[in-house]
Amino acid sequence: MEETRLLQWSVIRSIIAIVQWWGFNVTVIIMNKWIFQKLDFKFPLSVSCIHFICSAIGAFVVIKVLKLKPLIMVEPEDRWRRIFPMSFVFCINIVLGNVSLRYIPVSFMQTIKSFTPATTVFLQWLIWRKYFDWRIWASLIPIVGGILLTSMTELSFNMLGFCAALFGCLATSTKTILAESLLHGYKFDSINTVYYMAPFATMILAVPALILEGAGVLQWFQTCPTLFSSLVIIFGSGVMAFCLNFSIFYVIHSTTAVTFNVAGNLKVAVAVTCSWMIFRNPISAMNAVGCTVTLLGCTFYGYVRHLLSQQLLPVTPRTPRTPRNRIELAPLMSDKLDDKV
Repeated sequence: MEETRLLQWSVIRSIIAIVQWWGFNVTVIIMNKWIFQKLDFKFPLSVSCIHFICSAIGAFVVIKVLKLKPLIMVEPEDRWRRIFPMSFVFCINIVLGNVSLRYIPVSFMQTIKSFTPATTVFLQWLIWRKYFDWRIWASLIPIVGGILLTSMTELSFNMLGFCAALFGCLATSTKTILAESLLHGYKFDSINTVYYMAPFATMILAVPALILEGAGVLQWFQTCPTLFSSLVIIFGSGVMAFCLNFSIFYVIHSTTAVTFNVAGNLKVAVAVTCSWMIFRNPISAMNAVGCTVTLLGCTFYGYVRHLLSQQLLPVTPRTPRTPRNRIELAPLMSDKLDDKV
């Protein structure tokens, strides 16, 4: 009886974790698109900078004030040698995501982001000549094919937005590879990751944002008819971005790897549906087919990765300073967790 109750609570907790993760993720995406399209605040660097500032403050409050998470101590030298390069790539990834949101619909952007597993495998094979099982390569075929079909049939295609989303996938993959090599030995969770990376990211983005977008932001302040409500939405998106990072930590510890992967792909479908209901961007039948094929390919990729990891588990030694898997190493920076801030 007790085991049945524990099982029921585990299922309920997993459902709650997934739903709140979906909610925060879709909310951040929709709010960012609303900021660029409806508020006419077309400054992706500034939006990204605001997100990082809110995330840095939120992580500080969680760790230092509320003490909900213990602080993982990092040597000062490692902060610059390991975390700073990660923060730089992190910035590129977030900025490219916001740039793509400015120019292309959420549905198209989310579909392209599903290309990340393919770019991760390709970069690891190209740079490190890492061996991959044939099933991994086979799972990439529907991902690549679905992306090509979606791109060719996208009614709101924009080359700049498409390139930004595509290079964003490369940045996410680079972030994943760097996480393995630069952060080895540190068991980072999502909140500690944000605690160390957000200040660096803010510092990196502040100067380019002031130089490239400062004049435009000032002009927007002077001409915006609903300044207060617009600022509430802009800074609210930053708060939601931090909550998204916090929710990622919760959902990882409440679900299995396969459930997380499937839920991530279903989340893309939820985001596409919500964005269409709000912005009414046109979607052709073949475009929807391409998106579906891509998501099925991503699900198959995650399933194959899970099977292979289970096969390797008995022969993989574990030490106290060696994470059991990539999720424990750096949750925000695995190839499954690219919906950050």
